Amino acid sequence: MKFTLSWLKHHLETDASVADIAYALTDLGLEVEGIENPIDKLADFTIGKVVSAEKHPDADKLQVCQVETADGPTQIICGAPNARAGITVVIASPGTSVPGIDTTIGVGKIRGIESYGMMCSEREMELSEEHDGIIELPSGEVGQRFTDWLAENSPEKVDPVIEIAITPNRPDALGVRGIARDLAARGIGKLLPLSVDPVPASFKADLGVSIAEDTLDGCPVFCGRLIKGVKNGPSPEWLQAQLRAIGLRPISFLVDVTNWFTYDLNRPLHVFDADKVQGNLRVHRAAGGETLTALDDKDYTLQAGQMVISDDNGPESIAGIMGGLATGCTEETVNVFVESAYWDPVQIAYTGRALKINSDARYRFERGVDPAFTPEGLEHAVRMIVDHAGGEVSEVIQAGAVPDTSRAYKLDAKRVISLVGMEISESTQRSTLTDLGFVMEGNMAHVPSWRPDVQGEADLVEEVARIASLTKLKGKPLPRIDAGVPKPILTPGQMRQQAARRTAAALGYNECVTYSFIDAEAAKLFGGGDDATMLENPISSEMSHMRPALLPGLLRAAARNQARGFMDMGLFEVGAGFHGGEPGEQHMLVSGVLIGRTGPKDVHGTARPVDLYDAKADAEAILAAIGAPAKVQILRGADDWWHPGRHGKICLGPKKVLGIFGELHPRVLREMDIKGPAVAFTIWPDEVPLPKNKSATRSALVATDLQAVERDFAFVVDTQVEALTLVNAAAGADKSLITDVRVFDEFIGGSLGEGKKSLAVTVRLQPTEATLKDADIEAVSAKIVEKVTKATGGVLRG
Repeated sequence: MKFTLSWLKHHLETDASVADIAYALTDLGLEVEGIENPIDKLADFTIGKVVSAEKHPDADKLQVCQVETADGPTQIICGAPNARAGITVVIASPGTSVPGIDTTIGVGKIRGIESYGMMCSEREMELSEEHDGIIELPSGEVGQRFTDWLAENSPEKVDPVIEIAITPNRPDALGVRGIARDLAARGIGKLLPLSVDPVPASFKADLGVSIAEDTLDGCPVFCGRLIKGVKNGPSPEWLQAQLRAIGLRPISFLVDVTNWFTYDLNRPLHVFDADKVQGNLRVHRAAGGETLTALDDKDYTLQAGQMVISDDNGPESIAGIMGGLATGCTEETVNVFVESAYWDPVQIAYTGRALKINSDARYRFERGVDPAFTPEGLEHAVRMIVDHAGGEVSEVIQAGAVPDTSRAYKLDAKRVISLVGMEISESTQRSTLTDLGFVMEGNMAHVPSWRPDVQGEADLVEEVARIASLTKLKGKPLPRIDAGVPKPILTPGQMRQQAARRTAAALGYNECVTYSFIDAEAAKLFGGGDDATMLENPISSEMSHMRPALLPGLLRAAARNQARGFMDMGLFEVGAGFHGGEPGEQHMLVSGVLIGRTGPKDVHGTARPVDLYDAKADAEAILAAIGAPAKVQILRGADDWWHPGRHGKICLGPKKVLGIFGELHPRVLREMDIKGPAVAFTIWPDEVPLPKNKSATRSALVATDLQAVERDFAFVVDTQVEALTLVNAAAGADKSLITDVRVFDEFIGGSLGEGKKSLAVTVRLQPTEATLKDADIEAVSAKIVEKVTKATGGVLRG
């Protein structure tokens, strides 16, 4: 938000310096980001007078001028058409930097004749866009500083520009008056009254407005006035100067008025050329597929449900965001319809985001403008238009009604001490709220309509403390309180992430923190790379998309390490992956990669290439650390960046996927420039069910002093039978007695025959009541053989 000092003084009577105002603004929560003073770049320019001007002997359009300057008589070559004897001009002496052309003036020869300076135009000094000739001053003494002359005769051109940062909860500060109100409450001057004398109606308008029934929640009130016989043209100089100072280009008076009120009173408006409007105006929701050429000369296709303003020809304005080019005002405009409406912030934000339109109107409406000021803001704009451009005005045309935002909260003077720690008298608190626009009735503070952020008693305390200045807050040591064990401050998700990090590090992985942005090619390898996750303004071509997974970043890091000679490594990362570009379209991941061999070369041959079982063991260890159930299913069917036959999904049922482990597809490894075997895992910690027992204490240890028994079984089954099927069948033989079943051997070939394999498992039996006898063991063994035979069709190997 930018504004000039003179603009601020239009609402605030103050003698405070720019430095004092800037300090107060930052202390009030409206942080000053910069102050630009035009005087700084014009300090070296002086006033001179042209004594004579003669035609250059070797150039038709150049004049050889003798000029009286602060340094005495000086010769300057000038090509301006108005250079002549007797005029008072602005001089840039040698060594002066001219901001409009980014050049430092020196002594030079032009067509063989020396020139000792420059006579400047307004555009060359960045005072306006005027460049038809050099500046002709109506007064001024030779040698006088030009900035001193401007301060006396055109102060708006050397007005300091202040830029502040606005937090989303302070939409009232998006208007200069809101900023002035805060400063007045602090004591930096007095807030000037704001009033308007409405223009009397001269005729009854032949234009009607309406709001569709299903659109009243997005536009509760829409009003306007028709003005006939206006004379559009350039805006007054003071208005142009203020707009230029904040970075806006003056266009025409009717357009500039809407821009000025947007910044002055935080009241976005729109002016239709009434002669281009066919029939009546109606506010409604788009059916979807309609197109509109907006004032930025871009075509937009509307989506179903978005609010638009239409006439008989179709959409003429994207409601609350940008008007249409077809009904926009031009220099030939003589009849206008001035519109003022209130739009729902959430719906404006959705529409602006969907259409990718950033405008001053959208910026304000989606943060919340003052709904009660809607009709009054219209009167202010109509009065300014009539006063400067003439015309006759119709009565107010209105559809809907101003929404009721009235609310009140109790002011408890003692809460300032308990909530903030400051001692402020009750009378000071009441006067502070009154200065901010609150209406006090007894101990109830009625919130002004322009403060949507005030939603409770605590907000009243915040306002009082903010105006009083939190810099006055003095630290006091708190008494020691022995309250026992404090409550945990980490969320379950944060604790899981912490446990995953510790476990992965303990397993020998090195943690990486990679960028959330990756290149499009890597993103496409892992299911991303679409327009929804593409950055609008990436910092490089290698960071053009949000990452869909953590594995691309880890593999890029591994490739860089391999390029430097480190071939064996284990890397992991905990972070977010993105499946869309909107808030909430992300998921927390824990991913790790193992590349190369399990250890250095060894004379005993213990080092071996990593395989999917290494990734499976590590994934299961991390899942166990974050509280995942011990009994899970291992299924196939993961995404195509995993090896089709060497991976597994760790699931709780077919649709509840906790993680994936396995080898990465050779195509992916080739694209990512990874050498050697590579396995990986990805875990979704948020998919792990939360424990039913919320207690922070551990469950009681269940121990037994009875001896466990292990028995080995080897079954001959078809080669298509999965080991998991056999293990689950064996474990289900006696769930109270069997605590573990694991595969320890696989054999294919030999005497087994074609299409057969042998799977050997160890079954651990843990009694809880009495020591197992041979008969008990034999009975359980028989059940195991029966269950496995029934589930797999296999037989016990002889």
